[in-house]
Amino acid sequence: MVSGTHVRRWHLHRRLYDWVLHWADTPYGTPALFCLAFAESSFFPVPPDVLLIALALGSSHKALRFALWCSIASVVGGLLGYYIGYGPLAYVGQKIASFYGREELLLSLQEEFGQRGVLWVFLAGFTPIPYKIFTIAAGMAKMHLGLFVVASAVSRSARFFLVAWLIWRFGPKIKPSIDRYFNLLCVIFAVLLVGGFLAIKYIKAH
Repeated sequence: MVSGTHVRRWHLHRRLYDWVLHWADTPYGTPALFCLAFAESSFFPVPPDVLLIALALGSSHKALRFALWCSIASVVGGLLGYYIGYGPLAYVGQKIASFYGREELLLSLQEEFGQRGVLWVFLAGFTPIPYKIFTIAAGMAKMHLGLFVVASAVSRSARFFLVAWLIWRFGPKIKPSIDRYFNLLCVIFAVLLVGGFLAIKYIKAH
């Protein structure tokens, strides 16, 4: 049975989703996309893909430009998440994770980041895994900042530019496929990528 808390969170998420989408019909779509991508990397629940897709559909010739702004803002926002986890604001990071029901995940990631931080940040940045939890975890684990920025930049750019390119290349007809299959394809790609790394490691060990 669904609890009242989950229902309230769903309604809040739905209202935020609709609020985000309405910016696509205003002259402030690009600034809104930048702010959304920045905020989503550390605390905001609605992913920037929602507005990126809407803006790109409205002006497909600007799709790659929207993806660039989205990528830059997401990486900069990731730095905010990193510093929330890094220092005195770690308590705030735990509260954010608790709000999303990810507090245990946040704590368990700290040890993982010591060994595979770059891989985790890349996976979170490219797949539907909640990127914000991983930016905070990276700060808590004191992950090397340069590696964090590079992993974030590569993964976030890969995701947003892929979305924008698909719309630029195929137009509105590709949107249903993006909505239905894009996250699944990203997960499959990530699994194959990790599998490749593990296979190389196994081969070297033997």
